[in-house]
Amino acid sequence: MKKQQKPNNAPTIENRRARFEYHLSQSVTAGMALEGWEVKGLRAGTASLVEAFVQVHHGEAWLHNCRITPLKQACSHHETDPVRRRKLLLTRREIDALQEAAERNGYSLIPTAIVWVKGRAKLQMSVGKGKKLHDKRDSARERDWSREKDRLTKIARNA
Repeated sequence: MKKQQKPNNAPTIENRRARFEYHLSQSVTAGMALEGWEVKGLRAGTASLVEAFVQVHHGEAWLHNCRITPLKQACSHHETDPVRRRKLLLTRREIDALQEAAERNGYSLIPTAIVWVKGRAKLQMSVGKGKKLHDKRDSARERDWSREKDRLTKIARNA
C-alpha cells in the first residue's frame, strides 16, 4: 500500500490576507536558509505569514516576522527564536530586480505562501501595492457577487 503524496507545489502555509490587502503583481520563488527545528515546524504546519515582509539589506534578501513555532520534541536542547529573520536564497539578478521593484513609490515585497518543491521549503513572494479602503470594499463586493452568482446558477440548473 503506497502512501498518498502531496503534489510538489501544494502550499502548506498561505498568506490569504495578502490578496485582500495588496494589489499583487510580479511573483518570485526563493529558497530559505532554515534550521532543522524550523523545517520540522513547517512540515507540521505551525507557521504564519500574516505579519511577514521581505526586505533587501546590503544586497541580501531577508524574511522578517515570519513566525515558525517550534515543536517541543524537535528543539528541547537549545534556545529558539520563532520570529527570527531568515535569509532568502536568490541570485544577484533576482535580488536587484526585486529591490528595484520595491523602491518604487508605495510598493512592498509581500510573502504569499511557503511551498514544498522537491522536499525543500520555498517562499513565494510578490511585489504588491497597498489597497485603499474603497478598493478593499470593491474586492469584497465582487467576491460576494461571484459567490451569489454561482449559487443562483446552481439553483437554476437544479430546478
